[in-house]
Amino acid sequence: MYAPERQQEILRLARESGRVDVLSLAEEFQVTAETVRRDLKALDRAGLVRRVHGGAIPAGRLDFEPDLAERDAVAADEKQRIARAALAELPGGDGPRSVILDAGTTAARLAAEIPLEAELTVVTHGLPVAARLADHPGLTLHLVGGRIRHRTRAAVDEWALRSYREINADVLFLATNGFGLDGGLTTPDLAEAAVKRALIAAARRVVLLADSAKFGQQHFARFGELSDVDLLITDTGLSPADALAIERAGTEVIRA
Repeated sequence: MYAPERQQEILRLARESGRVDVLSLAEEFQVTAETVRRDLKALDRAGLVRRVHGGAIPAGRLDFEPDLAERDAVAADEKQRIARAALAELPGGDGPRSVILDAGTTAARLAAEIPLEAELTVVTHGLPVAARLADHPGLTLHLVGGRIRHRTRAAVDEWALRSYREINADVLFLATNGFGLDGGLTTPDLAEAAVKRALIAAARRVVLLADSAKFGQQHFARFGELSDVDLLITDTGLSPADALAIERAGTEVIRA
């Protein structure tokens, strides 16, 4: 396959899936990773894709926000491993224990993993998260209200912000669309970003649940820095070198 043909196919894959990564493309086309990087560089110069860490996304999609079902299908195995690893971060002890679960597909997977007999106070503004916990008899479940964004099934705006300003939780399990040492924590929507800032302020410990494909991605609305995060739980797609750089900046990393 000649380079122009390969680049055309890479562009098609990027537009279909929303993202392509270097290693998968190299395996797909039986070429070296360096060859794929040159292809992506050529497509980037042509304005057809935008380079991100480890791959590329179609141009014009930096702030594209896929719907919930589409996002849940992306990196499904990685998200499941992250959710299971996050169980160990649930607060323990004999006294009152409280957590905030952000809206997001990985947070919803964590909710599904919480044992039926768990005794916790859980606060969330994500409808799918609340639905997965509604039948847990040991939980005190608080569903934060507000305007529901159809794309994410999350409550936003002043009602949600006011509710989070009134609580102090032990642990926040935070979601993001993009994270990085330089780009910080980002999401496409300003209203969601405002709620996420309120979540960070409402918890004593912040645990970020984010698959490695989000590393290096930047979106329109910045809601925090990696330094706001005590622990990042991600997958082994994040390289040891990148994990070390994050830890040197002050955030513990678990690669599940």
